[in-house]
Amino acid sequence: MVTIRSLLFWSLVYCYCGLCASVYLLKLFQHKTSLKFHALYFVLQDSGLRFHYVAAGERGKPLMLLLHGFPEFWYSWRHQLREFKSEYRVVALDLRGYGETDAPIHRENYKLDCLITDIKDILDSLGYSKCVLIGHDWGGMIAWLIAICYPEMVMKLIVINFPHPNALKHLFTSHSTSIGRKGCQLTAEDLEAYIYVFSQPGALSGPINHYRNIFSESQAHVFCFYSCLPLKHHMVITPTLLLWGEKDAFMEAEMAEGTKVYVKNYFRLTILSEASHGLQQEQPDIVNKLIWTFLKEETRRKDWLFL
Repeated sequence: MVTIRSLLFWSLVYCYCGLCASVYLLKLFQHKTSLKFHALYFVLQDSGLRFHYVAAGERGKPLMLLLHGFPEFWYSWRHQLREFKSEYRVVALDLRGYGETDAPIHRENYKLDCLITDIKDILDSLGYSKCVLIGHDWGGMIAWLIAICYPEMVMKLIVINFPHPNALKHLFTSHSTSIGRKGCQLTAEDLEAYIYVFSQPGALSGPINHYRNIFSESQAHVFCFYSCLPLKHHMVITPTLLLWGEKDAFMEAEMAEGTKVYVKNYFRLTILSEASHGLQQEQPDIVNKLIWTFLKEETRRKDWLFL
């Protein structure tokens, strides 16, 4: 009887968990549909990995490619997918190891050169040779490196809360941060989306491997990514917008200010005094307006703006 009761108990537990997961998945699917986002997949020819992405806007329009941070997935760009689809084919990826994209087991599969090659191959798979590239947090690191290694692929570069790698002295200055201290708060539906994606078996293994590699390739206080990337220079020649939340618990504002010397083109730094790390979700209206301004303005001069 004890064994039967135990089996019955755990059967009910697993059924309940499965039901909850199904409900969260259905809600996430409905959310994509209601916002007119399309969940799509492609397999990269060289790596053989299957990538998941969400797209908005008509095919054939200029490409805007969105790279999320840690520990996030395409959903962190929901406000930008909706905002920029009128003039762009907006694509938000699940990066290697995240969300519904394949997650290779071995740590060496998450080296920076692999992540950069992913983005190059993804552009080819989407049928584009260049894009407006936007990256946040860890996706910002990848975006900087793409602009350095393949400047011909990037029409304009927009990075949110991640400095040029040469300006980076240390990754985290605190063990805590928040999305939406002020401004746009995460809703219960938003939290359910994150809970569902990162509660899947092995969901955090891939994201953590990104950081295992960067720390294994680092020297004291400075990323030594040049050891695995044959860079001829460290300069960015693409027009660049750097957006920064001044209350970021991970990164210091001085790191943002130190970035300007590495951009040999039009550069604008905008610091939002009431924002923290995830400002594209905290203050999407302000962020979207700043991005629109940058995309439409001339790029003949350097400028630094503080808000």
